[in-house]
Amino acid sequence: MPRLVSNPPNPWLSRSIEWLDEPPEAALEVFEEDAHSLIVENESPDVGFRFGVNPYRGCQHACAYCYARPSHQYLGFGAGTDFDRRIVVKTNAPEVFARELARRSWTKEPVAFSGNTDCYQPLEASYELTRRCLEVALEHRQPVMLITKSALVRRDVDVLAKLAHKGLAHVTLSIPFQDDDVGRKLEPGAAAPQKRFETLRALSEADIPTGIAIAPLIPGLNDSDVPKLLERAADCGAKSAFTVLLRLPAEVKPVFLERLHAAFPERAKKVESALLEMRSGRHNTPDFGARMRGSGERWNTVQQLFDVTCRRLGLNRSEWLPSTPRGPSEHQGELF
Repeated sequence: MPRLVSNPPNPWLSRSIEWLDEPPEAALEVFEEDAHSLIVENESPDVGFRFGVNPYRGCQHACAYCYARPSHQYLGFGAGTDFDRRIVVKTNAPEVFARELARRSWTKEPVAFSGNTDCYQPLEASYELTRRCLEVALEHRQPVMLITKSALVRRDVDVLAKLAHKGLAHVTLSIPFQDDDVGRKLEPGAAAPQKRFETLRALSEADIPTGIAIAPLIPGLNDSDVPKLLERAADCGAKSAFTVLLRLPAEVKPVFLERLHAAFPERAKKVESALLEMRSGRHNTPDFGARMRGSGERWNTVQQLFDVTCRRLGLNRSEWLPSTPRGPSEHQGELF
């Protein structure tokens, strides 16, 4: 059972302050727990990784569209502001990760960090769980893939570079918006897009393989940004890219639509209408194989633009894209 921390660490007072934006206004509650296991299996064919690790539950980035929000309800918390402000920290994550990698049955398949909530959210500046897990991966020669919206990943360029030198690391920066102000309205706790591009360049210059995720693609809001986002990413050294269409499962839908209407009242109805058009009249397509992409003429146009631009820039298919279905495993579980 997670234990409430009466005096949680303040990430904005850590040695990594240079990588963090301004602290959010919302009050934060931190809960610590001892994890029994860490590596979990993703059974969905919609993403290109089988195994994932999540040192944190909930996320201070507070992205309105985050598909992980419903997972917070397994803890008895809400999917709305609880997800943004009540964060669970798996304090023994590195030790459990080391134990699981040492098993004779482990086959060293790539492990994805941030398969659910961001492994470089602000509390990582204090707890350093992700960094310590990367050090464990280096010791065990374990391949890792990371995806984040945080500039904090630059703190760990030394460890990531050592992993990359052995062909064991890939980092994707999720940058769905061109404009810092637009990004701030829908992902208020994440690093500004400009800082993410700077981070992408810093990692690439350290010879760490990098990519960009335009995720989510929100029709009527950022679909026109696709070429420029890909161009900026390529200029920063990215070698791969992927995009995911916005999906709004039951608990995410009211959070996103409320934020959308408040931030973009003149565009909100058009955005919702365009999403419904791309998802055959629904806000979410729950079926495996269809959750991350749309259908219809408008979606095909955006997808073709994305593909053509990637080919022009030499951006490859990302490791995070859909792959073949997977069989059962001893690590089977929920990704949260």
